[in-house]
Amino acid sequence: MSPVYATMSLSLDGYGAGPGQTEESPMGDIPGMALHRWMFETPEENTEEQARILAGGAYIMGWNMFGPVRGAWSGDWQGWWGPEPPYHAPVFVLTHHEREPLALGDTTFHFVTDGIHAALERARDAAGERPVHIAGGPATTNQYLRAGLVDELHLQIAPYLLGSGERLFEGVEPQQLELIDIRPVSLTTHVRYRVVR
Repeated sequence: MSPVYATMSLSLDGYGAGPGQTEESPMGDIPGMALHRWMFETPEENTEEQARILAGGAYIMGWNMFGPVRGAWSGDWQGWWGPEPPYHAPVFVLTHHEREPLALGDTTFHFVTDGIHAALERARDAAGERPVHIAGGPATTNQYLRAGLVDELHLQIAPYLLGSGERLFEGVEPQQLELIDIRPVSLTTHVRYRVVR
């Protein structure tokens, strides 16, 4: 069975998105892409971690990460990933609103309305032996952690304090983690943990 990795960039104080998310500002009230600068400004320092993220056989994300629109889908809106999303594999989006699959480049977004277990089952079927990545946001990752469905946490901790927003680990029961690896670079600290069962 394919392993499940939860991958997320977050602030030093534990937030994965700021307050005030909109279609124009999907990360909320954060200056620029403060939590993701490591990806865009210093990619040469992070090739191993980026390769690990992009090696997923399938991805799961929450509706807000696909695009922070509240309520039903508006028209033919296609999220904020643009015409060539970085995933290059099936993405399963948790939502309460049905929608036909959306192909952008070589990434197809599938919209799952029957919960986290159904999304994981579909993602595992698509991934084969490759890992399934829970790509966020924090609320989605927290649901999978609460359900005991995450094998490893892969965190990119930015040297930035947000002070408020959407926090990772909110409402998650105590769990023991085992450190796999830690690697500081200029714009983030990469930390990997195994969830001890």
